[in-house]
Amino acid sequence: MKINKKTKIIATLGPSSDNARTISQMIKAGLDIVRLNFSHGDYTYHKKILQEVRKVSRNVKKPVSIIQDLQGPKIRIGDLYKEKILLEEGNIFTLTTKQITGDENIASIDYKKLPYDVKRGNHILIDDGKIRLEVTSTTKDEIRCRVIHGGFISPRKGVNVQGATLKINSLTEKDRQDIIWGIKNKVDFIAFSFVKTAKDVIELRNIISKHKADINIISKIETYSAIENIDAIIEKSDGIMVARGDLAVEVSPEEVPMLQKMIIDKCTKAGKPAIVATQMLDSMKNSPTPTRAEVSDVANSILDGTDAVMLSNETAVGKYPVKTIETMTKIIIKTEALKPQHKSLAEKIKSAEDKTISTTDSITHHVIHIAQEVGAKIIVALTKSGYTARMTSRYNARQPIIVMSPNSSTLRKITLSYGCFPYKIATFKYTAEAVETIKKVLKKERIIKKGDVFIIVAGIPFGKTDSTNTLTVHKL
Repeated sequence: MKINKKTKIIATLGPSSDNARTISQMIKAGLDIVRLNFSHGDYTYHKKILQEVRKVSRNVKKPVSIIQDLQGPKIRIGDLYKEKILLEEGNIFTLTTKQITGDENIASIDYKKLPYDVKRGNHILIDDGKIRLEVTSTTKDEIRCRVIHGGFISPRKGVNVQGATLKINSLTEKDRQDIIWGIKNKVDFIAFSFVKTAKDVIELRNIISKHKADINIISKIETYSAIENIDAIIEKSDGIMVARGDLAVEVSPEEVPMLQKMIIDKCTKAGKPAIVATQMLDSMKNSPTPTRAEVSDVANSILDGTDAVMLSNETAVGKYPVKTIETMTKIIIKTEALKPQHKSLAEKIKSAEDKTISTTDSITHHVIHIAQEVGAKIIVALTKSGYTARMTSRYNARQPIIVMSPNSSTLRKITLSYGCFPYKIATFKYTAEAVETIKKVLKKERIIKKGDVFIIVAGIPFGKTDSTNTLTVHKL
């Protein structure tokens, strides 16, 4: 088994990368998880990609999981009388909920309640912030604005509001139909766009549970409201994506770096995987090499403690999808060589009231220290749900975490967690039986050699979820 990086790479597939040959090359270059972007494409196209990924994954004998990324609610400008119009700085421009053909003075928007959600002084941004308007007054169906930063706008461009909580539902009718498609096609993760509160996550969870599906929820943090409710959202989610594109428009770009660090830190304490997304190697859409700033961005995201880094247009429509994966892998390997372990994490997660931590926190904390002290080559996480592996992963162990489970779905999902490498084993009942099974896999796959020390961390009794209480040291 070859392990050359621990941080996971997520890549969006599209016209540049939707064929078996390119997918195979990307997986061999370091791709771990595929993202299907449901803002584009139809069901036939997404099904084709999903089937290709699963086929190639089997052929190269590497588990690759699938993230279905929902479009979510996006407020957009309506039709205009020509292809683009100029909004000049200082002029008055009105947004209306009435269906009209827009011009330089007024344009329609497709969210009827926006005049009720904004107030005087709020800033409205169009086309990812290229145009900035300041609200001066509102009526029941109009928002009168002053143009702060002008420029050209085109029909159907996106609209964001800074510093306001919008009452728009996070799950659209399109999203609900797309979720059913994801359930039928057994995606591993659903990335939930424009989450505002924990109630949104619960609503999606109820849909998944109603259909008895085994899909994890990745909440995308890209709204002002999500930042305000971040702790509750993390608690109800299976993972978090720092979606820096819309987030930067909602809160302002200069706030995003520290918000990224804060969100990752909270995810680490909770044992929930974190993803950093948007423009990580954006210049590689058209260039075979990244900018120095992009390399630093990827490296710093890894040092922040992210579990995964994500590529969007770079691999979906860019000229160099395979080269981009290779470049990201190189950055990860160089950065991880100097990445410190979370030695103080146990102190951070201690209760402020009683200064104690849970059995799981204590066991997984000590795994890291004992692994170093006894010179263990690997850590084996024996798990049914993936909980033991995720909680061990938080500490950024220098050793790979070999995740062994009889549950195929668990093994696909654990591909998102830092330093975790999945292996399927047969179901077992007893400790001795489990240890012998583990040793057979380690020998067969040549993961370690005879005489090497390894640690097993697990929850006993086996099969019980959300409980890690056992740590044993072994020699192959």
